Order: sequence, then structure tokens, then C-alpha cells
Amino acid sequence: MLIHREESCAIIGGCFTDYKDKGCGFTEPIYHECLEIEFEFLKLTVSSRPSLPLTYRERRLAHSFVPDFVCYGKIILEIKATRALADEHRSQVLNYLHATGYELALLVNFGAFPKLEYERIANTVRHLTTS
Repeated sequence: MLIHREESCAIIGGCFTDYKDKGCGFTEPIYHECLEIEFEFLKLTVSSRPSLPLTYRERRLAHSFVPDFVCYGKIILEIKATRALADEHRSQVLNYLHATGYELALLVNFGAFPKLEYERIANTVRHLTTS
């Protein structure tokens, strides 16, 4: 069973529409702006570049992190415009999942040719409690 299947299909569908129109070769800000327009057109519940808090030892840090999108209040969408997705991109998204406690992130690369590259990354870390 896929986590947040319907929502993630709608998000990826918007990404495919963006890629179909623009192709590869533009910079990330171009794709980001196109996605903002596409998601609005699709009436998806999306926050663009939200500032999310970070904590350390249960203290809130002065610095925050800013994913590209938070969709439906529960899915992180991180976009790239590079030749291929790399482990550092996956690590970034896993850190975002850990920091938010969200279950799912979508990592989408608009720089791949001849087609859009994307990965669903689930937060599989389980926090154990001791008695």
C-alpha cells in the first residue's frame, strides 16, 4: 500500500505537466514558478517555500529550513534541475522527513532527459521509547 497515494499522484501529475511544457534545460526557479501556477490551476493544497522550524535537544533553533513545497500539509516536494538525482539529494529529503515527522517526500528532477525523474521517499525511521 502506497502512503498518500492519491495526493502524490496529483502532485507528480502536475510535475509531468510542467516537464511536458518546459522540457529539461531550465534552472530550478523556473520549474518552481511553473509548479506554483500548475498547482494553483489544479487546486492542490500546497505551500511554496515554507519556513519550517528546527530543534536540537528540544530547543528551537534560530535557523529554519525551507523545502520547495509542502503539499496537503503532509508531503514534502523537493525539486531539482540536475543531470541525475544523487545520494545527497536523497539525504536532504530524508533529513526534511526526520525534521518534520512527515511520512512521505517526493524528490523530482526536471534536469533529466528524455523524461522526468522522480522518487517517492518514505520516512521509515521508527522512534523507540524505553521504559
